[in-house]
Formats: sequence, C-alpha cells, structure tokens
Amino acid sequence: MTPVEESFADRTAVVTGAAGGIGAATARMLAARGATVVIGDVDPRAASVAEQISGRGGLAYAVSTDVTDEDSVARLMDEAARLGGAVDVLVANAGIAERKGVLHELDMDHWRQVLDIDLTGVALSLKHALRHMSAQGSGSVVAVSSILGLVGQAGSAPYSAAKAGVANLVRSAGLGYASSGIRVNAVAPGYVETPLTVGLDQTVRSQMLARQPMGRLGTPDEIAEVISFLASDAAGFVTGAVWSVDGGYAAQ
Repeated sequence: MTPVEESFADRTAVVTGAAGGIGAATARMLAARGATVVIGDVDPRAASVAEQISGRGGLAYAVSTDVTDEDSVARLMDEAARLGGAVDVLVANAGIAERKGVLHELDMDHWRQVLDIDLTGVALSLKHALRHMSAQGSGSVVAVSSILGLVGQAGSAPYSAAKAGVANLVRSAGLGYASSGIRVNAVAPGYVETPLTVGLDQTVRSQMLARQPMGRLGTPDEIAEVISFLASDAAGFVTGAVWSVDGGYAAQ
C-alpha cells in the first residue's frame, strides 16, 4: 500500500455533501483506504452512498445534516466522534451551483442562499470539526473551493464570491492552526464530468471543452485523489494551500 492509502487506517473522516459527485467519490475512496466515513448531507441519497460503501466492505454512516444550521453541523461532528472515536479528517464539500446572470439583476435571496451554503456552511463545518481536532491535537481539513474562486467568470458573482471566500478561509485557518498539529487546505476543481455537464447542450459543452487546455473535463475520482492526498500524512508539510485541480484552466 502507498503512504496515502495506509494513512487512513483507524481514522474517521467526515465528508459533507457526499450524496453524489466529488463528495461521493471522496467518501468511497477514503473508505476504501481504511477510513470510517461519516457522510453529512441533506440529500437522502447519501444513505445509498453509505450503503454502497458498506456493501464493498467499508465502514460508512450517513447523518442528515444541513450545513447552514450550526446545531445540525455540531451534531454531525459529535456523532462522527461517537461513531469513529475522533474527527480525524474533514472534507468540507457541501455546496450548490448558481443561477447565472448579470450582477445588476441579481436576486439577493439567491445570493444569500449560495453564500450560506457554499461559504458559511464550510465555515461552520470547519468550526465544529476544529473543535474536536483541537481537543485531540491533530487533524486534517480539506475544503472544496473552485477555479471560479481563483479566477473570474462573467455571470457567476455569488458562486465566485463564495468560493474565493473558501480559499481565503482556508489560508487563514491553515496559519491559525499550523502549530496545533492540524492542517487546513483546499482543492479548487475545474469543470468535472457529472450528470449535469453530460446533459448540457452540445454547443455549450463544446464551448466548455474549448477552454480546457487538456481538451477534456476532469472526473470526480481525479478530484478525490488530490483530496485524499491533502488529507493524508503524505501531505504532512502542506497547510494553508489551495490546490488547483483543473487541467491547467487557471494557469491560462
């Protein structure tokens, strides 16, 4: 086994927003590498992901969690500690997309919803995971930002603002806990193959692919691999970092 695979034995990992996509791929990967995985999601499909993991010999639980509700997030972390004995890893992945549009026509209720889930939800997840990790004196956090938190895109104000906030939240927390045995990092995924992108109008999809230096979209497993590395002891000297996993998109 590699150091990344070995490092999750006897560890408990909380993954928010793991009913599908990157979150589900990450939950499966961490479980396959030995972690007890606790999935926090409002989507009932999270229970099916946990069942799939258990059916493959892993250990996983699903806990209904609203990341915008602090009490709900606190219960998730407390339950993870009860089930697994600790909160060793947090993958703060829960988030929603946005309705694209020009800023002067922005629906402020939509703005608040995106910021509440994509930024405040990450902050609450970090707050209550770090509460456990601080008591333990160890832990690793990986938050999911986006390339749109690193570069701009017309029509994406709420999402870009939230994901940029996640990136700087991680930098700040990484510095704040660097001497405490706790690492805090983020990934910034590019465009990834999901049912949503597969179902796009062919013209829109072609335009998206034309902007990709590698000529293709990423896969959830490719993002999960980088999350797994950052969460593992193999990345023991990495903190406060935001890793682009975008096929070169942000380098243009």
